[in-house]
Amino acid sequence: MIQPVSTELIKELQEKIDFKTKPIGSLGTLETIAKQIGSIQNTLSPSLSKPTILVFAGDHGIVQDQPVSPYPQEVTQQMIFNFLQGGAAINIFCNQNNIDLKIVDAGVNADFDGHTALLNYKVAKGTFNYSKKPAMTKLQLEEALNKGKTIVTDLYKNGSNIVGFGEMGIGNTSSASLLLSYFTNTPIENCVGKGTGLDDKGVNKKGEILRNVYDLHTPNIKCSEDALQHFGGFEIVMMCGAMLQAASLNMTILVDGFIVTSALLAAYYIDKNILDYCIFSHTSGEQGHKIMLDHLKVSPLLNLGMRLGEGSGVAVAFPIIQSAIAFLNKMATFKSANVSEAN
Repeated sequence: MIQPVSTELIKELQEKIDFKTKPIGSLGTLETIAKQIGSIQNTLSPSLSKPTILVFAGDHGIVQDQPVSPYPQEVTQQMIFNFLQGGAAINIFCNQNNIDLKIVDAGVNADFDGHTALLNYKVAKGTFNYSKKPAMTKLQLEEALNKGKTIVTDLYKNGSNIVGFGEMGIGNTSSASLLLSYFTNTPIENCVGKGTGLDDKGVNKKGEILRNVYDLHTPNIKCSEDALQHFGGFEIVMMCGAMLQAASLNMTILVDGFIVTSALLAAYYIDKNILDYCIFSHTSGEQGHKIMLDHLKVSPLLNLGMRLGEGSGVAVAFPIIQSAIAFLNKMATFKSANVSEAN
């Protein structure tokens, strides 16, 4: 159960901000972030301790016989090796901003024997093909949710109080589109985008395939967990469990793009208090992401046209969050700086 963020300190946080050497409200969104993190941590002097990005990877059965992605499934495995070797965008951005990066095998269709840097929480070697049956069993759903909670609990015990989420999985924009359609009641055709690079003909075909998938499963979906079981990937479900646990531990949650927000959307309909703990890093170039953000009534920090995934938006936005905490804790007040206040 997630507790609502404390509002007891909001007035004091606002006063602390307003007495800084600046016009009232002149730091805009930075002030909002400072108040949010102060409220999450229930302190006037919040800190960012051991910031970490978790990249969850999983494969999807749908890509084995349906053209929903221009890339073959083995790219998921290949990108895992790229992450482990430090060659991906997320590696570069995390190194740049001193963010710890952890790669999680939630359900990749490959073995990674001997790779100790990879967190092995594999549920299975990819989901079932949901053009024919639910993506996973109820037991697999529960396993993935619980493993996500375990991963975040371990981070928390190691001193982290802020965690970002990223993903990798060929075919996972299809799962995100289906979840978006279900939770927001948006026609599936409006939820489908280019993913990893489909042309217009490919997008239309993907929409037709996912319409059939949606119609097959929705009669049997009654709640968030059902939607995840039928449409999700193991990486999406594991992120959902991890996010719920992070909020229950009063950690700040940094949300990446389209796929990560689909996991957050499911978590939101399990416990709406989670939204108080979330900072949305950017607006993805994937068309369905704006629908998600508008549905949640949230404003992301950046809009750079990015649609890479991997948690890249989180890593790029992180210095903004650092700036919010830095000004709150270190900026002089009118009194300490001997600066005259406004009349």
